[in-house]
Amino acid sequence: MAKLKLYCSVIRPVVTYACKTWTLKETTTITNRLMVFERKVLRKIFGPTNENGIWQIKTNQKLDKIIKHKNIINFIRAQRLGWLGYIERMQETRMVKAIHSWKPISKRPIGRPKTPWEDDVRKDIQKLKASNWKTLVQDRRRWKELVEKAKTLHKEL
Repeated sequence: MAKLKLYCSVIRPVVTYACKTWTLKETTTITNRLMVFERKVLRKIFGPTNENGIWQIKTNQKLDKIIKHKNIINFIRAQRLGWLGYIERMQETRMVKAIHSWKPISKRPIGRPKTPWEDDVRKDIQKLKASNWKTLVQDRRRWKELVEKAKTLHKEL
């Protein structure tokens, strides 16, 4: 369907710009807002259905099945896993790698600490049941398979 291809190739990348650096939690407002946005767009694309003379909008489960569980949150998670693989394969002398592994020495602010990006991504890796991911990331083909698997996970991540 042309409208779905347009959404996946133009609209979703604009909405998820720089998503490789985001931290996501299941209960955050950003996660909920992204899912609501995507469902609104998909309902516009697929429209209502006429069943026995009654027009009905598609449920969230039907929309999820139509897009084969490739929702915006799984897309973001896959992007982050791809970025993690890219960083881990970098040489130690690269600036991005140095910043990624840098541990600041300063006083911590009062309150609960924010979830670090890498911890959030590691939770995604655990849910994908990828053992020994540090060695897995060095094999680009196998890492890419893991990233593709993350795109279609259903209610697991």
